[in-house]
Amino acid sequence: MQPVGAAVPLRVDIAEKTFRSAHGVSVTALKDLSFEVRQGEFACLLGPSGCGKTTTLRILLGLDRQFSGSFQLPEGGSRRIAAVFQEPTLLPWRTVEQNVRLALPKSLRAKNLDGLFNALGLAGMRSLYPAELSLGLARRAALARAFATEPAMLFLDEPFVSLDGRTAEQLRRLLLTVWSARPTTALMVTHNLTEALMLSDRIIVLSPRPAHVLGMFDIGLPRQDRNPQAMSALLRSFHQKFPGVT
Repeated sequence: MQPVGAAVPLRVDIAEKTFRSAHGVSVTALKDLSFEVRQGEFACLLGPSGCGKTTTLRILLGLDRQFSGSFQLPEGGSRRIAAVFQEPTLLPWRTVEQNVRLALPKSLRAKNLDGLFNALGLAGMRSLYPAELSLGLARRAALARAFATEPAMLFLDEPFVSLDGRTAEQLRRLLLTVWSARPTTALMVTHNLTEALMLSDRIIVLSPRPAHVLGMFDIGLPRQDRNPQAMSALLRSFHQKFPGVT
């Protein structure tokens, strides 16, 4: 079904999503998957690799319409949807700034992006081309492109995967800096529990395939208080509620 008007920022009710494998076998990826993400909330979809997290995002982005069920996207505000994928997907013949501005609607084409580029550490790299960037810098540019559109809903599909630990940690903190300056409803796919505990207000825990919701883990602790000791306590609390989920 097509998405319909929303009383809440994001509501997902996917009854079933199946696909055919390379051998012609029918595989059920999602089954009775239901959850909500509240206004201005940063939520993480946490689940094992291959459970259907990315499939869920593809459905919500309108990239996969072959499913049964429904979902409701945000209403009000800009109504714009932005996405950050595992690959930066920057146009190689455009500069960093040109890549970011290409995503802007006409009403924002002349927008001052100095603050955004400064926050992401890209101020001196606006005229560079993607081939001149490291993977970490290219992913910063992808984040800039998403936030520049002032989206009502932000989807992130493991945007820090395959980065070394130090670079990934730096980008997580940059993401929080930019998101905190203009909190927008966000849903991020990850299989990294520590990452989810650091970034999110709520973790939506998924089962192995076919994915359904095992439960929710709400994090009431402000992000600035999530120091190593607090993170250890959150990990213990999570494992008490979801034993066996890593």
